[in-house]
Amino acid sequence: MKTASNQTKSTTDLAASLNLVILIPMLSAIIAITPLAIDLYLPAMATIAASFHTDITMVQQSLSIYLAGYALGMLCFGPLADRVGRRPLVIIGLTGFALMSFLLAFVTSIESFLALRFGQAFIGAAATVVVPGYIKEVYGKNTAKGMSYVSLIMMLAPLIAPSIGSLILEFGEWHLIFFILGFYAMIMLMLVFWKLKMPSDTDLSQRSQKSFFEAYAVVLTKPGVKLHIASGVLTSFAFFCYLTASPFVYMEVFGLDKSLFAILFSTNVGALMLANVINSRIVVRYGSRRILKVATLLAIIAGSALFAVNWLEMSYHFTVITLLPFMACLGVMSVNADAIVLMQFQQETGTATAVVGTLRFGFGAVAGPLLALFYTGTAVPFSALMLSAVVLVAICQFFAHRRSQSDLAPVD
Repeated sequence: MKTASNQTKSTTDLAASLNLVILIPMLSAIIAITPLAIDLYLPAMATIAASFHTDITMVQQSLSIYLAGYALGMLCFGPLADRVGRRPLVIIGLTGFALMSFLLAFVTSIESFLALRFGQAFIGAAATVVVPGYIKEVYGKNTAKGMSYVSLIMMLAPLIAPSIGSLILEFGEWHLIFFILGFYAMIMLMLVFWKLKMPSDTDLSQRSQKSFFEAYAVVLTKPGVKLHIASGVLTSFAFFCYLTASPFVYMEVFGLDKSLFAILFSTNVGALMLANVINSRIVVRYGSRRILKVATLLAIIAGSALFAVNWLEMSYHFTVITLLPFMACLGVMSVNADAIVLMQFQQETGTATAVVGTLRFGFGAVAGPLLALFYTGTAVPFSALMLSAVVLVAICQFFAHRRSQSDLAPVD
C-alpha cells in the first residue's frame, strides 16, 4: 500500500512539474507581448512614416501613446482581475490585442494608426496585468523565484525583437509586422484555452469583493508596502535611464559604431538574464528581503564606480566593466522588490501589479527629461542619476527594515 501511495505521489509530482514547464514559458510569452509590440516595429518607423506621408516624429509619438495606453489599461484591469478572475482577463486581453494588431495592418492614416496603438496597448494590459498574480499562485512564498524565471524569458523579447522586425521587412512591408503580432496573440490565446487552468480560476473565495477604488485603497494604505513599491519603481527608473542614455553614451560620448553598441547592449541584457538565473537558485534559501538588501549594497558600489570612471573621463572599457554588475544588481533588485509587494496581498494582486506597473512606466518616462535637463555632453548625468536611484532604494530599505523591527518589538 505504501509503495502504491508513493507511486501515486511521484506521478502527481511529475505531472505538476511537466505542467510548470509549460506554464512558466506560456506566462512569460503572454507578458512579452508588451516588449514585442514596442520593439518589433522600431526598424519600420521610417517606412511607416513614408507610407502615411508624414514625419517620422509623428510615428515616434506612437511609442509614448502605447505606454500611456498600457499604463491606463493596467489601472483599469488590475482591480477588475481581482473581482472577476484572471483567466477571463487574459482571454479578453489577448483577443483584443490580436484584433487591434490586425486592424493596424490595414490602417491608411497616421491618426488611425495612433488611435489603434493606444487601443492595442490598453486592451493588451488586461492579459499582462494578471501574470504576476499567477506566478504568486504557483510559487507561493518563493514568488521571487518564479518572477526571475519570467523575467529571464521575457528579456529575450526586447533583445531580439528589433532584429526580427528587420528580418520581417526583408520579406514584406511594415504591415506584416502587425499581422505577425496578431497571430502571436492568437497562438497564446489557444494555449490559454488549452493549458491555463489554475485553482484560482474556479475558486470564488480567492476573489476580491472590494470596489475599484477600495481595491486601490487597500494596496496604497497597506503598512510597509509603499517603501517596497518605491524600491521597485526607483530600480525601474535607473533601468530606464540606461535604456534612454545608452545609445548617446556609447555612440556619441565614446564614439562607438552601431555594431559595437549592439554588442555591448546585448551584453548588459545578458548580465540581467544571468542575474535572474542566480536569483532563482538562491532566493529560496536566503529570502527576497535579504537578497534585495545585498543587491542594493552591491549596486551602490558598482554605481559609485560607474560614476567615478565617468567623472574621471576614463575610456569606455571602464564604463562597460562597471555597468555589467550594476545592471545585474538592478535585475535582482527589481524581481525581489516586486515579489515582496505581491506577497503582502491575497486577493488584490492584480491591483498591486497595476500600481507597480503604472508607477514604473510613469517614472521611466521622467528619465528622458531629467537626462536632458542635466545634459553636459558627457556620461556623468546618466551615471549620477542611476547611482542616485539605487541610493534612494537603500534609504527605502533602511526605513522598511526599521519598520519591520518595530513591528516585531515586544509591547511593554
